[in-house]
Amino acid sequence: MTQPAEITEHAALERVSKLRLIARTVVESFVSGQHRSVYKGFSVEFAQHREYSRGDELRHIDWKVFGKSDKLFVKQYEEETNLRAHLCLDASGSMRYAGHGESKFEYARKVAAALAYLMIGQSDSVGFVAFDDALRQQIPPRGTSGHLSTLLKTLAEIEPDRETNLAPLLHELAGRIRRRGLVIVLSDFFAPVEDLIKALAHLHHKRHEVILFQILDPREIDFPFEEMHEFRCMERPGVRLRLDAPRVAKLYRERFQRFQERLREACHRHRFDHTVLTTNQPYDAALAQYLSRRQGI
Repeated sequence: MTQPAEITEHAALERVSKLRLIARTVVESFVSGQHRSVYKGFSVEFAQHREYSRGDELRHIDWKVFGKSDKLFVKQYEEETNLRAHLCLDASGSMRYAGHGESKFEYARKVAAALAYLMIGQSDSVGFVAFDDALRQQIPPRGTSGHLSTLLKTLAEIEPDRETNLAPLLHELAGRIRRRGLVIVLSDFFAPVEDLIKALAHLHHKRHEVILFQILDPREIDFPFEEMHEFRCMERPGVRLRLDAPRVAKLYRERFQRFQERLREACHRHRFDHTVLTTNQPYDAALAQYLSRRQGI
C-alpha cells in the first residue's frame, strides 16, 4: 500500500522532472546551431585603450576619447572565466493572479527554469533568490549539473504568498551581491515607482548588469472588465473592492501607462533591459525572441 509520504515525494519528483523537461525543450530549440553565449559581454571588465585598426568593430570605439583627441581608439576588455548570474523570483501573492490561463508565478517559474538551464549549460554560475516581503530562499551561484537539480527542485517547491516588499529587497540584494554580476529579476514590479527607481539606481551603482522580466496578465494591461465587478486583493485575504469597472477603466489605464513609462525611463537611464512578458504569450517563443534579440540574430 502506498503511503502518503511516498505519494508526496513522487509528486515532488514529477514536478521537478516536468520543469526540467520544459526548460530543456525551450533551450534546445533556441540554441540549436548557436555557438555564442546569449550573455556574452556581461562578464567583461575594461582593461585599456588601443588605436583603432581597420576591421575593428565600430561599437568598441570610445567616442568620448575621439571627441577630446580627434583620434580613434577602441576599448579592450578582459573577460572573466564565468558569468555569475542571480535569478530573483517574486513569490508574493500578486503573482498568483491568473486571468484565463496560468498564473503569473507559474509563467515566471518556467522562464526562470529555462534561463537556469541555459546558463549552467554554458558553464556559467547561477544563484537563486525568492522573495515576497522578505528573502525566502537564497542559493549562492554555482555552475554544476547537480546545482541545476537543486535550483529546479527549489523552483518546483515554491508557492507565492504574502505581500510584496520589492524595493527594499532589491536594495538588500544590491548590498549582498558583492561581486559584479548579472541580476535577473522576474516580477510584476507592482511597487511604488519612486522607491523602485531608487532601488534600480542602487543596483546600477554596484555595477551589476540587470534584466527585468516584467510578468503581467493581459487583463492587468487592458482592464477589460465590464459592469460592476468585485476585485479581491491577492496579498491581503479578505480585502475586496466593488467597482463600476467601465467608469474607472480610463483612469486605471492612464495610471498603468504612466507607471510603465517611469519604469522604462529608469531602465533606459541605467542601461538595464526591461522586457514585458504576458501570460497569454507562449513562454518558449517569448523567451526565444528575447534571447535572439540579445544576440542580434
